[in-house]
Amino acid sequence: MPTPPPPDAPSPEVTEIERALTRITYLSTRSRRHERLMALAGVPLDRAAVALLRQIAEAEPQRPGELAARLGVEASHVTRTVQQLQKSGYVTRVPDPDDRRAQRIELTAAGGEAIAKVREAGVRGMQMALSDWSPEELRQLATLFHRMVDDFLAHSADENGEPRPAPAGTA
Repeated sequence: MPTPPPPDAPSPEVTEIERALTRITYLSTRSRRHERLMALAGVPLDRAAVALLRQIAEAEPQRPGELAARLGVEASHVTRTVQQLQKSGYVTRVPDPDDRRAQRIELTAAGGEAIAKVREAGVRGMQMALSDWSPEELRQLATLFHRMVDDFLAHSADENGEPRPAPAGTA
């Protein structure tokens, strides 16, 4: 089913959503925020390593090329980061059951513990920032964020001629 062309002028609501996402992205990618999060988590990882560990933890094990595609980076970036994480004991390479010549990247127990600490520190910070929100407001926000991400992924897949990914929670 082809994607309909975008409207001529974006609605004011969509413009405001884009502005808010830009602000969130800026805040979440600031170097100082990352350093503070790693200090709280007690984990000495750079941003690329955290992104890779998060991706592996979501759907492990995966081939390096799959990880690169999911993260939207060059395969060489994933290869370097995997090598660093492997040296640190956070990931290991395992045979691909579909092709014994290939390898998949899997979290080790230390890697699982590290990403759990990072997530816990992030959730604590978010809990403090959103402490005045009601449980219903938080549920609505989570639902809408998941819906938005699913729609972004579906739109991206349509643009690239890829199969549409399954919505969150349906895999």
